[in-house]
Amino acid sequence: MFSGIVETVGKIKKIEHQGQGFLFYIEMEKLIKKLKLGSSVCVQGVCLTVRAKSGRVVEFEVMPETLRKTVLKDKKVGALVNLELSLKVGQELGGHFVYGHVDEVGKVTKIVKEGTNILIYLKIDKPWQKYLAAECSVTVDGVSLTVARIKGNIFAISLIEYTMTNTTLGNLKVGDEVNVEFDMIAKYLEKFTSNKQSKYSK
Repeated sequence: MFSGIVETVGKIKKIEHQGQGFLFYIEMEKLIKKLKLGSSVCVQGVCLTVRAKSGRVVEFEVMPETLRKTVLKDKKVGALVNLELSLKVGQELGGHFVYGHVDEVGKVTKIVKEGTNILIYLKIDKPWQKYLAAECSVTVDGVSLTVARIKGNIFAISLIEYTMTNTTLGNLKVGDEVNVEFDMIAKYLEKFTSNKQSKYSK
C-alpha cells in the first residue's frame, strides 16, 4: 500500500522483452539503499516488485496484464516515472490509501494555467465516473490528488508548483494518457451498498 506522495522521479534505462511481458530497468539514485529484493514500489501508479538491483538501477518485471491495463506499455527508454516506496506502519499518511492497482487509463483533454498552478482535465470511460465526487481523492500516475471539477466523465485536477516540479505531471500535454486509480474506499462502499440493497430487495 502507498500514499500517493511521490518520493522521487526515476528514469527508464532499458526495456527488455520477456515472453509477452517486459523487464524494466529504472535508475533511482535516491531510493536505492532502501530497497530489497521483493520490495514493492509504486512506479507511475503501478505496484511493481523489485526483481534485482545493480548500482543505481532496479529491475522490475511487468506482466502482460499490467501492460494491457496501464500506460507502461507505451513507455520508452529515457522516460521519467514517479516512484514511491510502500508505506510502513506508523508512517505519516500525507495523501490517501493508494494500492497501485490501476483502474483506468485517462486522456488529457485540456490544460489551463491559473497563476502558478495549472488545471489538467482528464477524460475517462463513463462507467468510472460514478467514483468521482467534488473534492474526492484520485491517483494520477501515482500522485495523490483532489478532484477540482467534474463534468460527466471529464474531471480536473489542480497542480501546485511543487507537484509540477517534483513529479512527471508537470510534463503532461494534451493527448497524453495517464494511469488513474480511484479511491478504494469509494469502491468498497459501492459494493457494500449494492449488496445491502440486493439483500433487502429479496
